[in-house]
Amino acid sequence: MTHPDDPRPAGQDRVPLSQRARPALRAPYLEGLNPAQREAVETLEGPVLMLAGAGTGKTRALTARIAHLIATGTARPNEILAVTFTNKAAREMKERVAALLGQPLEGMPWLGTFHAICVKLLRRHAELVGLKSNFTILDTDDQIRLLKQLILAENIDEKRWPARVLAGLIDNWKNRAWGPEKVPAAEAAAFNHRGTELYAAYQQRLADLNAVDFGDLLLHMVHIFQTHDDVLAQYQRWFRYILVDEYQDTNVAQYLWLRLLAAGHRNICCVGDDDQSIYGWRGAEVGNILRFEKDFPGAKVIRLEQNYRSTPHILAAASAVIRGNEGRLGKELWTEIEEGEKVRLIGHWDGEEEARWIGDEIEAMQGGSRGLAPMSLDDIAILVRASHQMRAFEDRFLTIGLPYRVIGGPRFYERLEIRDAMAYFRLAVSPDDDLAFERIANTPRRGLGDKAMQTIARTARAHGVSLLEGARLAVETGAIKGKGGKSLDLLVRQIGRWHAQVRDEADTHVELAEMILDESGYTAMWQNDKSPEAPGRLENLKELVKALEEFENLQGFLEHVALIMDNESESDGEKVTIMTLHGAKGLEFPAVFLPGWEDGLFPSQRSMDESGLKGLEEERRLAYVGITRAELLCTISFAANRRVYGQWQSQLPSRFIDELPEEHVEVLTPPGLYGGGYGAAGAFGMGSQIEERASRADAYNSPGWRRMQA
Repeated sequence: MTHPDDPRPAGQDRVPLSQRARPALRAPYLEGLNPAQREAVETLEGPVLMLAGAGTGKTRALTARIAHLIATGTARPNEILAVTFTNKAAREMKERVAALLGQPLEGMPWLGTFHAICVKLLRRHAELVGLKSNFTILDTDDQIRLLKQLILAENIDEKRWPARVLAGLIDNWKNRAWGPEKVPAAEAAAFNHRGTELYAAYQQRLADLNAVDFGDLLLHMVHIFQTHDDVLAQYQRWFRYILVDEYQDTNVAQYLWLRLLAAGHRNICCVGDDDQSIYGWRGAEVGNILRFEKDFPGAKVIRLEQNYRSTPHILAAASAVIRGNEGRLGKELWTEIEEGEKVRLIGHWDGEEEARWIGDEIEAMQGGSRGLAPMSLDDIAILVRASHQMRAFEDRFLTIGLPYRVIGGPRFYERLEIRDAMAYFRLAVSPDDDLAFERIANTPRRGLGDKAMQTIARTARAHGVSLLEGARLAVETGAIKGKGGKSLDLLVRQIGRWHAQVRDEADTHVELAEMILDESGYTAMWQNDKSPEAPGRLENLKELVKALEEFENLQGFLEHVALIMDNESESDGEKVTIMTLHGAKGLEFPAVFLPGWEDGLFPSQRSMDESGLKGLEEERRLAYVGITRAELLCTISFAANRRVYGQWQSQLPSRFIDELPEEHVEVLTPPGLYGGGYGAAGAFGMGSQIEERASRADAYNSPGWRRMQA
């Protein structure tokens, strides 16, 4: 008996002869495809790597290939395994295939994300890994709660060895398809030499609970395929054609799963771009796409190189930068679009000036500037390397009333760590601020549970005083004792001292802000947090302190933030998009600003320190992704100086700037502003094409330049 989702009716292994012999019908889904796209669509047998550059219509080719498989009777919809990375991509793919075929698409149960497909498979074979078919899938919060229980049971200090860190470690191991028994000796020392032991205990606890986490979905299926040949053979027969989107983003577990399924018929088509592999930090292995031909001997590599998005200048700039990477599969993007604007390069005196200039430029673009038609704010994006860069732009845009949206995260002043820090500042200015006290009383943890907070609130109400005063009275009367009482007493005295310093103005408000964050233990809390988000939160705190420098005192700054956030309209009108380069992958905008191209910021010093040349090459791929988001106008900028910890530091322009092709770049910076090279070479007195171009540039009479000369 066949399974309900088995693509073949009982007793039938092939597509019916009548269907296979029918005359060829006109294929509207092939119309408008360029020769490379058409070849990718019609090459159905054997392994195919569709090497698709940015903006080359890979989604169209991929969906047309699925339509072609179905329309020609080569495969039924339920014989096709089509894998994406997001639910949105899966949904769009299904809609596009239906549109190409001119009819609703029914019966494609195997079109979806890796996780969605593996859930279906695992429910069928759960008993092979000691689970029941009705297993529960834990989310991240459940996973961390469970790991905390295990850590406490082993008498490990959770503050020193946080559960979140262990969760990240286990997730990384699962991405590499390592069960507890397969973690290599080189990794065994992780988490104070207890990582693999806790991993094994965690997996056992999951089994006891009849539960899995997201990493298990692939890990278990890889294990089942590797240890049960009959199960693997069954799915190799069922999935006669395999298609994979964004292959360059696959991790080891996903790669092994796909290779196992394709090992029989080898009818696998992988679509990707090694030049856009930017997720190494979360387990993606660019090597998977680079060794495709080795994994599948005789594979056909089809390069999609005709770009439908960007101007020749933008493509030339992106191509020149990415050529700096070694071991690429190689391709040359080209377009039939006419010349268009050159990539614009401008240096600024400092980061605030950069934000002001970009704000002025966007306002000018709304009305039509430099011979271009007026642009909608929805057509303009600012793509930053790190989220802390957003603060300067948000401040500027809020001040001048330029509507914007932040994609992929909250606005700067709405971020958790910023709201916490601001609550501390509010208490220093106004100790009676009960909302601020409630927010930070147990952040970082001071041993104050709900019961202690209720005691404070009850004491404050009984005496008609603020929560801070209620806390002082609760400690004095012994209503709150022990560790929590001592910590609370210290906090009360600290707030009193900070408030006195605000009034006395003994220290600058910037120094006081740093002192508050240090003495409260808030900075240390994030320094000790080993989660992937912690470094970014620390950068945001530094950016917050930096923002204080523009104000006379703490109170003035707090008023400024309150007013601009109150003025912010949540209308559905046009807005400039601000987002990270990572978040922008797959998107496109008529006009793109790429600020902060300075060595250490971009390429990221942390990435280079942690991963060396591999990290630098991923940063270069990120630069390529950023440039190729632009359709008509791409502006790259950098600052000569930035304030770091209250001190001015000279910034070295990004080494990627020297890799830009001089003939495709228009330098807007006034001559003689820096007296040296623009890129990394400039620091050593070495000339570069961009430097020579800058020396010949006409002064660009920007509002920022005029202010700088005033």
